[in-house]
Amino acid sequence: MIPRYALPRMVSVWEPQSRYAAWLRIELLACEAWADLGVVPREALAVIQERAGFDINRIQEIEREVRHDVIAFVSAVAERVGPEARYLHFGLTSYDVVDTALAVLLQQASGILLEDLEALSRALADLARRYKRTMMIGRTHGIHAEPTTFGLKLALWYCEVERNLDRLRRARESVAYGKLSGAVGTFAHLPLSVEQFVCARLGLKPAPISSQILSRDRHAEFLQTLALIGTSLDKFATEIRHLQRTEVREVEEPFVEGQKGSSAMPHKRNPVACEQVSGLARLLRSYAQSGLENVPLWHERDISHSSVERVILPDATILLDYLLVRFREVLEGLRVYPDRMRHNLELTGGLVFSEAVLLALIGKGLTREAAYRLVQGHAMRAWESGDAFKPLLLADSEIRRHLSPDEIESCFDLGYHLRHLDDIFTRVGL
Repeated sequence: MIPRYALPRMVSVWEPQSRYAAWLRIELLACEAWADLGVVPREALAVIQERAGFDINRIQEIEREVRHDVIAFVSAVAERVGPEARYLHFGLTSYDVVDTALAVLLQQASGILLEDLEALSRALADLARRYKRTMMIGRTHGIHAEPTTFGLKLALWYCEVERNLDRLRRARESVAYGKLSGAVGTFAHLPLSVEQFVCARLGLKPAPISSQILSRDRHAEFLQTLALIGTSLDKFATEIRHLQRTEVREVEEPFVEGQKGSSAMPHKRNPVACEQVSGLARLLRSYAQSGLENVPLWHERDISHSSVERVILPDATILLDYLLVRFREVLEGLRVYPDRMRHNLELTGGLVFSEAVLLALIGKGLTREAAYRLVQGHAMRAWESGDAFKPLLLADSEIRRHLSPDEIESCFDLGYHLRHLDDIFTRVGL
């Protein structure tokens, strides 16, 4: 069943038509390789190339009888070809076709995901530049810490997406391998040159060694990469969800005309898209776990991995495709409220400048412990009373012995926190 969130381009990669087309191409290329070796007569190759094709309904009809998908496929193709079909599947085992075709399909799926990630990276880069100097409060443990900018938060995400692009390129490479090595990988009934010929035509590399299948650590690595990308999206979405809380309300995901947030409460504007991203990322992580479980198999191969992969590889790529597009739509329609960010930044009456005061006192010769005691005492008083922090400092004679009013005032300069902003953006590549 195709999930309702699936996007057409990725779905087309995994449709039976695409899978059988890849199988047929491999069978035809193998015949061509055998013809170069003189095993398949050129006249027979020409007939096979002209007549070979398939009808999905006929394949399914045969499969209901033989209970084997590749046998059903080869039989259905052979019906169209005629006597020359004896050269189809010559020397091959089923997973020579299935695994090599899977590599082709994974290359196609990875190409779509790379495009998605690149588009997400561009969207983040644009937002980071736009809000580069938009001041907001940075939070650690969910508590106000020190000033930062919304652009820096987005630049951090951009950098993570760029790393995920590198990871996906490497993961795509890890599954860009085919195998046509026979029943247990010994090439007993075909030479290595057939494998080399087929893989080269498909843009794949021959696996240096295989059993009846390609080793599943390759696919596990691929799935873990998809899960990690999904987890990055979960991280970004979780941040937006926190920033959209009523008490914070610094950003909101898009809320379009006609949209309703609650069946009971007309005022609700819930972060449903970001919650969906966070929820579905959990599913991606479960697929990564299933991929790891597929690595240990009995001897040269059992089929405990096969049924799992029929679900997790199509669904993981379909799901991540959806999540990347969905989250990019969130970013492109994101509502940002700089005035609210400034309001929240000032909510604690200047407490967020406590480290600047601490360092200024240390710079005057106080020990760190003594300076910390002085600053924390006033900070806790301001925290509990709601009084502004700066007047408490100015009224303290001990602090005034070390810092002049102008020096105290300079500790509350927001611009001080922006002085390395350009350097950071340059280092990130923005």
